[in-house]
Amino acid sequence: MERPEYLKQGEPARLFPVLSNNSKEGRTTSILLACLSKVEELASELLASLGQRTGKRTTVETFTEVVFDGQKEACKDRPDGLIIVKNGSREWRAMVEAKIGNNPLTAEQIEKYRSLSKDNGIDCVITISNQFATLPASHPLADVRKSRSKIPVFHWSWMFVLTAVDLLISNDGVADDDQRVLLNELRRFLTHESAGIRGFDRMPPEWSELNKLVSAGGKILAKSPEAICVLDAWHQETKDLSLILSRQTEASVRERLNRKHAKNPADRHKDELNQLREAHQLQVSFDIPNAAAPLEVVADLNRRTIEAGMTLRAPEDKKSSKARLNWLLRQLKSEASSDLFVRMTWPGRSEDTHFPLVELVTDPDLCEKDKNGLQVVSFHIYVAKRLGGKFTQQTNFIAELETIVPDFYREVGQDLTSWRKPAPRIRESQTDASVQSIEDEAEVVALRAQ
Repeated sequence: MERPEYLKQGEPARLFPVLSNNSKEGRTTSILLACLSKVEELASELLASLGQRTGKRTTVETFTEVVFDGQKEACKDRPDGLIIVKNGSREWRAMVEAKIGNNPLTAEQIEKYRSLSKDNGIDCVITISNQFATLPASHPLADVRKSRSKIPVFHWSWMFVLTAVDLLISNDGVADDDQRVLLNELRRFLTHESAGIRGFDRMPPEWSELNKLVSAGGKILAKSPEAICVLDAWHQETKDLSLILSRQTEASVRERLNRKHAKNPADRHKDELNQLREAHQLQVSFDIPNAAAPLEVVADLNRRTIEAGMTLRAPEDKKSSKARLNWLLRQLKSEASSDLFVRMTWPGRSEDTHFPLVELVTDPDLCEKDKNGLQVVSFHIYVAKRLGGKFTQQTNFIAELETIVPDFYREVGQDLTSWRKPAPRIRESQTDASVQSIEDEAEVVALRAQ
């Protein structure tokens, strides 16, 4: 692998980098970039998240300790790596800046790399850290998102990388045996504590302050710094939670965003901040492949509860609400706990009804109470855990959330099946579909009408 002409200094990324013990970031980055250039499927998976397609003729070259022509070798603003993707005559380049442990990314440094990229024909900057982003294009640093620079900055969390590796191995996504062994070694390395990689494990101090304000009946101001900080932390946690669910289900679980929010993170932030201010709730939905419905999660600051649930359309081929409810109850394989509830939606302006699942299992007729003549439209089955003081604690809130949500899906959600309208059936009497048969039937109907 030859060093590009525009680099004054740079080494091909090594699987076994010879670096000092103090250079943990350089070691971890080198190992990842080396695997990226050697394992085709890993390159395809990670680069696809940035909108870059790879094929059989694609080559991926990676370098570390790079210095560009015109840079001073003593300059501290030296990127950790460079990725070069070649597709025929087309070449795409990305500068890499990585942090591990608690080391934070800074907008100031990233802007310097943007300027360096512009001067050297680099297409984008990729940052990697323990911070989380809902989408690679939605950077965790607000100042980076707001920058007017034309050089895009993408972000991978280390957990995002680890999850991509884990899913490729779990789903037999690597064809070459040697590359599969290499990828498994990368997984072992990334999961070792020495790699400095961790998930999101605590809310900021502002979380406790915001809960105290809500508990005291106070009003969250429009530009409350505490609310903004909490919402940013919530977004990091929900991304981490989607990765946890991905590893547990061995499938790609993604946060469910509408087009408006996916296209413009600022709109999402504004709308969810209003939800936090007005309803005192944090919400997120996850799309799990082939699941009956999105997995919906709500953290309610007023009641100090965490809810996780799924909404199913009621089967329209069943006449009574009781029969529709029994269709749902037959799907539940585990014993109904006291924390499980069902919310039923009714047509028109009829109000929703709520019942503990244990009561409905004992007496299904209960669902039709005060709803005579109406047919239930949908069921929202959910777990609601009251956490009390744990809810306001920075680490306990995250620990409980990361237990409650997967447990609900394991015990309830994964066994649910959505209702589908039955396929049309041929009438037993309709054995002849010829024109003559249709004409004869029309004659019979006409005679009956006389």
